[in-house]
Amino acid sequence: MALGFAEIPFFSITAVIADQAVKAAPVKILGIEATGGESLLLKLEGDISAVVSALEYVERAAEHMGVKAIVRSLGRPDHALGALVHFSNSLNPLFGGRDQFLPTDYPTKKDQHMDTEHEALGIIETQGLTAALEATDTMLKAANVTLVGKEKIGAAYVTIIVKGDVASVTAAVDAGKKAVGNLGKLIAAHVIARPHNDLAALLPK
Repeated sequence: MALGFAEIPFFSITAVIADQAVKAAPVKILGIEATGGESLLLKLEGDISAVVSALEYVERAAEHMGVKAIVRSLGRPDHALGALVHFSNSLNPLFGGRDQFLPTDYPTKKDQHMDTEHEALGIIETQGLTAALEATDTMLKAANVTLVGKEKIGAAYVTIIVKGDVASVTAAVDAGKKAVGNLGKLIAAHVIARPHNDLAALLPK
């Protein structure tokens, strides 16, 4: 199996692009690793042609979203590299967020899963916690959505994720964007109508 790496700014944008990449090519998300700054490393696995195709899509999607992705595929990664790709997770004491986002962080329990066929994800990322909390409160009051969780990647970047039907999530995200105002910097706001199971596995249920 080949490995693919894509370093992308901001968790919100990385999550959207990761979802699109696994829908565009038969690859698997191994995880998303935080760097302590604005960029994250999306790690993919698949046969070499699928990985190359996915990374080409990542580059185009990133450019379309106004950011630059640094991508690289490894057709035959050295065995020793595995220790740098697969390692146990922890909370980073510097910013209080996960060092990486892994599909094993939130094991699915019986009757506890995201219905990716019918539920959408709403993602708002801000620089500043006050803005994130204001946006969250507004989203929860504006529409029938459920709070999935809060993610931090360092440098005061905070991502809030909600879920619900597409119409409700869209209304909530629209309201949340407006609520940020002058409280902080709005980095991005997105709705993922039918999130891929690989992406949903990285997030709280």
